[in-house]
Amino acid sequence: MTKRKATIIIPVFNEEGNIIAIVERLNKIFENLPGIEFIIIFVDDGSTDQSLPILMSLSEKNPTIFYLSLSKNFGKDNALMAGINFSDSDAVITIDADLQHPPELIPELINWWEQGYDVVYAYRKDRNIHASFFTRIRSQLFYYIINKLSDVKLENGISDFKLMDKRVIEVINKLPEDKPFLRGIIKWVGFKQMPIEYEPDERNSGSTKYDFNTLISLATHGLTSFSTKPLSFAIYLGFFFSALSLFYVPYVLLSFYFHWDRGPGWASVIVTIAFFGGLQLMIMGIIGLYLGKTFIQGKGRPRYIIQTSNLNFKNK
Repeated sequence: MTKRKATIIIPVFNEEGNIIAIVERLNKIFENLPGIEFIIIFVDDGSTDQSLPILMSLSEKNPTIFYLSLSKNFGKDNALMAGINFSDSDAVITIDADLQHPPELIPELINWWEQGYDVVYAYRKDRNIHASFFTRIRSQLFYYIINKLSDVKLENGISDFKLMDKRVIEVINKLPEDKPFLRGIIKWVGFKQMPIEYEPDERNSGSTKYDFNTLISLATHGLTSFSTKPLSFAIYLGFFFSALSLFYVPYVLLSFYFHWDRGPGWASVIVTIAFFGGLQLMIMGIIGLYLGKTFIQGKGRPRYIIQTSNLNFKNK
């Protein structure tokens, strides 16, 4: 009986302290899944530490370990797409290198896949004991905004820890987006999907790459990738304040008729100009985001550039 093949894709950005640890954990899991043939593809996303030399050394010792080294930091989603593009297995499993995604959950992902599910994705439990209070609040706010304004609904705490069948990978590889938002894309493509809950472990080594600014950027990217609701919001906001300004007309007419002392009025004029000026700039900024994405997409630049690799099969 021919073994089914699965590729583990691990994006790496300055994770020198985690690479060997995750390989050891994965190898123990592979031993208990003899019916699946595994390979590991590490995608070095422009690391500046010793991550790449460690990967090169591991790949020389282990024929099931491969690496892709990108020419610079292209971002986590593009790094994942690089690994996905190079996969030729029956299934792909994406997992972070910091070991917050417990590799021991892989057999459960495999089990649901063998039961016929095309996508099995993991999302964090609401109670994450390893995250600070403010980190949890930021995460909850991020997913609340995404779900309110986006056409794609994401579970609170949905992660990049997931399994995708080859059929799903074939569809994703055909998508032309230059900056994919994979968490949204996976939900958007459909197919038969199974969510599973997990308890994240503490980071094995290093520091998180997701600060507040990164989350804001990710939220903005996710919203503009899957929804035009911000544009609709700008229209409704404009109508609202236009209608609100009509209430000022009766005051002007009554003031003129009764000769009310209106005073110089410079403060109210300045405040009004500043308010509506800011409102116009906000609306123009929303429109500019969409125009900018269209402009970048139109250039047709590649999502990533491979600097070096030990992979021999053809890029899809």
